[in-house]
Amino acid sequence: MSTRTGLVRTVRDTAKQAFGHASLLPGQAEATAALLDGHDVLLIAPTGSGKSLVYQLAGLLIDGPTVVVSPLLALQQDQIESIEASGAGVRAGRISSAESEAARREVLAAAADGSLEFLFLAPEQLANPDVRHQVAELRPSLVAVDEAHCVSAWGHDFRPDYFRLGDLLEELGRPRVVAMTATAAPPVREEVLARLCLADSETIVTGFERANLALSVVRHADAAGQRAAVLDAAADAEGSGIVYCRTRPAAEEYAAALLERGRRATVYHAGLGHRRRSATQEAFMTGKEDVVVATSAFGMGIDKPDVRWVLHAQAPESLDTYYQEVGRAGRDGEPATGTLHYRPEDLGLGRFFSAGVPKRADVEAVVTAAADVGDEPRAVAEAAGFGPRKAGRILNLLELVRQSRPDAEPVDGVLELAEAHRNLERSRVEMVRAYAETARCRAEFLVGYFGERLERRCGACDTCRAGTAADPVDSAGAPYVVQGRVRHQEFGPGVVTDVEEDRLTVLFDQVGYRTLSLELVEDGLLHALD
Repeated sequence: MSTRTGLVRTVRDTAKQAFGHASLLPGQAEATAALLDGHDVLLIAPTGSGKSLVYQLAGLLIDGPTVVVSPLLALQQDQIESIEASGAGVRAGRISSAESEAARREVLAAAADGSLEFLFLAPEQLANPDVRHQVAELRPSLVAVDEAHCVSAWGHDFRPDYFRLGDLLEELGRPRVVAMTATAAPPVREEVLARLCLADSETIVTGFERANLALSVVRHADAAGQRAAVLDAAADAEGSGIVYCRTRPAAEEYAAALLERGRRATVYHAGLGHRRRSATQEAFMTGKEDVVVATSAFGMGIDKPDVRWVLHAQAPESLDTYYQEVGRAGRDGEPATGTLHYRPEDLGLGRFFSAGVPKRADVEAVVTAAADVGDEPRAVAEAAGFGPRKAGRILNLLELVRQSRPDAEPVDGVLELAEAHRNLERSRVEMVRAYAETARCRAEFLVGYFGERLERRCGACDTCRAGTAADPVDSAGAPYVVQGRVRHQEFGPGVVTDVEEDRLTVLFDQVGYRTLSLELVEDGLLHALD
């Protein structure tokens, strides 16, 4: 019996004894065994696939404390309660802005004496030098980074506090790392590995297909018809569900209208106070409310298995966001639906909210400030006279330039990189259009966006039911392969994410997603790279 096979058996035995799991979901045993075998792991698995169990099992089986970097306090609390309610017999605690100084000292002391196995904290806590020094003294043996796509400046949900985690992990003594996310296209995966310095790592992708989720798109000619259809669908849908809106006013309006129609509906968005948001989430999780009308602020860490439907009242900002949000339906494995109500005019919202290119004078001010006071974001913001968010974004771009183009003039490099990022965001909007207007199997299209392939049509989406969806293309022997590197005469280097019979989609480094005719093969504009 090989070493890895023995480790997998140990993992399965521990899962049964400590957590009561008679069987494991795809990827869980493999990822945990890789950690036990001394490797870092990038785990990419759909929402609801039990990624948290991987670090919990590894934390039990590897000597030393486990640090869990997680962005939401509510999610941290859910995980802490789940661990302590299990049969594992270990303690978990957290360091956050919600705890008193005395409580924080108690948690750190418990981790230091070995009576606390899992220490949760948000990335902004780890960015605090005092906290980082205290955590480093614990000599953690394992670090779990949840929502790892937030590390990538090219990801759809980039967060500055995640950006410097790789440097911070160095100060913790380079423990083993498991980085986890539900959504990451190939270039984002590469940047996560690079940013977190995961050199001797294994990437485990469990697949993006959700066989129990029936996808559909309803197209509308005008806003009034769209609104009426959304309300009718949400009012009549059976079971619990989520209505996603692009703006806070739209969420408020739809929630009020559904209440008038007799649905137990509530609203959730970032403009509400913390207490109200917590109460809304609790009411939905316990079944007191069966519909949440929300912006994209709602959902990260929502572990409600019996959501039967997710409805998008407008087109989302990207397919990355859509995949995460629609994936909150049917986590129990039972049939569920995901419906997008689409009007092409709504895509303008995505272009409006996409990141802009900073002014040259602002970049020059940050570069000068960083030369004077160093790279600490708060100090740079103060020296430049900017808010921390504005200064932090420019600093992150500056760091990317230093890493990827060390010989470039810093100001020009930042502006060029920001322009490329804006191009990517705009191209993501166009991919939403392509998804909404395709005649292909929607599941095949969505999986293809992430650089994976389906062997057959899903059979459940609206295009499959209508008979317009063709079988997926067999790309064996094709000149371009999914995840293959290519170079375009005009667009530069990129990676193939999807191959169809007469076209392919490429994510280019400088201009984002482009769908190209395969006639380019004959024209010599596109070349596969070794």
